[in-house]
Amino acid sequence: MMSHFSCEDEALLQPMLRQLLQSVKEKITGAPSVECAEEILLHLEETDENFHNYEFVKYLREYISNILGSVIEEETEKCTSAQNQGEGSNYDTLVQHVTKKTRESKEYREMMHSLKNVMMVVVESLINKFEEDQMRYKEMQRKVKTEPPNSYYADNCSDSDSSFNQSYTFMNQEQLQLLVERLDPMQPKEVRQEAIQTLCSAPPSDILNCESWSSLHKHLATALSDPDSSFSDKVLKFYAKTFSSSPLNMTRELYTSLAKYLEAYFLAEDNYIPTVSVGIDISNPDIIRLLKKMRLLNEYQREVSSFWIRHPEKYMEEIMESTLSLLAVNHNLTQTISSKFWDPVYFLALVDLKAVWFKKWMHAYYSRTVVLRLLEKKYKSLIIATVEQCASYLEACEPAMNGSGTFNSFSTSHNSNKQNNFYTGKELQYIYFVHSLSLLGRLLIYKQGRRLFPIQLKNRKDLMTLTDLIIMFTRLIYCSPNCPKPLTVHSGNYSPAGLITDILRVLCDRKECATECLYTNTVIEELLQPVHYLLNGTEVNLNCPETTLTHIADILARIAAADDGLSLLLYGGEKPSATESTSLRGAHVIAQFTKKLLDEDISVLSGSEMLPVLKGAFIFVCRQMYSTCEGLEVLLPYQLHESIAEAWRK
Repeated sequence: MMSHFSCEDEALLQPMLRQLLQSVKEKITGAPSVECAEEILLHLEETDENFHNYEFVKYLREYISNILGSVIEEETEKCTSAQNQGEGSNYDTLVQHVTKKTRESKEYREMMHSLKNVMMVVVESLINKFEEDQMRYKEMQRKVKTEPPNSYYADNCSDSDSSFNQSYTFMNQEQLQLLVERLDPMQPKEVRQEAIQTLCSAPPSDILNCESWSSLHKHLATALSDPDSSFSDKVLKFYAKTFSSSPLNMTRELYTSLAKYLEAYFLAEDNYIPTVSVGIDISNPDIIRLLKKMRLLNEYQREVSSFWIRHPEKYMEEIMESTLSLLAVNHNLTQTISSKFWDPVYFLALVDLKAVWFKKWMHAYYSRTVVLRLLEKKYKSLIIATVEQCASYLEACEPAMNGSGTFNSFSTSHNSNKQNNFYTGKELQYIYFVHSLSLLGRLLIYKQGRRLFPIQLKNRKDLMTLTDLIIMFTRLIYCSPNCPKPLTVHSGNYSPAGLITDILRVLCDRKECATECLYTNTVIEELLQPVHYLLNGTEVNLNCPETTLTHIADILARIAAADDGLSLLLYGGEKPSATESTSLRGAHVIAQFTKKLLDEDISVLSGSEMLPVLKGAFIFVCRQMYSTCEGLEVLLPYQLHESIAEAWRK
């Protein structure tokens, strides 16, 4: 290949360069200055994973290889020959030498001269094409002012097949002002639809830098409530496009406006929000639109934590505050249960069951500090509401544990006669319960989160402390349904016992968390309560006792694996009194129960298929204790080794 370019080469390069520019258009137009845009292009290979797939890059690579390939090979052979004779030093020197010689070669100079010339021609041609398109656009705007509204934007592109004509590369303030006027709710529907279509085609950076942005985002919020779903969906499309392609300093304004719109929606009396007694039909058009908006909000919540550290803290705080303000909406305080409306947090739980958004916000110290400060100073009601939801679930489960009834609150299964797109009030309450558990579990990991306790609940005289919360969790393990059944909300990874065990596992594995939350006699006694019942022969209505006891054994084993936890199990947390029986301490209760398990002397568990698994779980707890000298001394009188040997023979 010769170093000069033909007319055919110029024609070939135009669409290639156009494709490259289209691919990086959002990055360039979002740059605050020309210098920043140049930096983006210079470092495109480092930041764009598709860089080597662009046709323009492939063409240049082949062109350079054909022109300079022989020069590079010749210089490499010379250097290699010199190295073999002892004149060279290393690989780096070889690369530097070959690069230097290649750049000094006649072929390189001719190639660069030819490349610059052809690129000037190609770029000038593209600029001319763009100016022609702009002139056509201005001419169209002049015609629009004298034509009826229904002809607006009838033809918003030129006859050329240029892909630049498919959307506006830039929009000046006059065009944006016209767009804002066309989006005014007083305009005819056809005009507004065409305007929103244009908005979706324009670069988000131009829109968000618009001088009339305050008016525009009000019009967008109004458009979100439009009864025509196709119209409101286009607005959501614009939001989604902006969230995915614009920097935080721009998207935060759009996010906060969406959050404020949703807050106003839930507070307005004339909007459709079903009551608790009715349940939610997610095929209802109003609910579909609401869930779409909540889903978009949640997707941004999940992604924003990966890049907000690069921006001022006030941007992050605006996003957090608008979110917490939305979730704090509660218009049920003065209403009866049957007339309660669903709050925003229920809809967020529907789209993010395990509160992944909160997990990501709490991950880094930078964002965690702000979240916890806002929760403590302004939005502690959110934490109180999550704890109250867990307490309500426990109250619903305890009557069944005592044999006085069935699970008659929101711990019920789906009705198979109903469609899968309908959630009863009880099911949605359970979904919020799972969301609350996930949020509290993440909160307890961090010292600042634990400092939010104690808290005052509505129907409780005393303050709820950390210990009270852990005791409530423990009771939920053996009071709530655990048997996975088809069509139940308790199946799979969403059973209460499984979720709570996961939370307590994490706390056990962190020394400071375990010390504050778990290493007390009260918590140990609560964990061992089902074991006490079975040892004493007391009748107890455990749901799937094998599963419940396996969860308890898992937690006890993790407690026994730490020095402080082991000491608590062996000797108790406080100095024992002279009259206290050592048989009441955790290690002794565990040893007695394990011995009875091995001897198969517990009638409730006899014949169970899971009995071998349960035996193994409690043997492991004992092993964690007798692997130390102190533990062996305490457990030796129980002769567990003989019981294990006898069980093995069976």
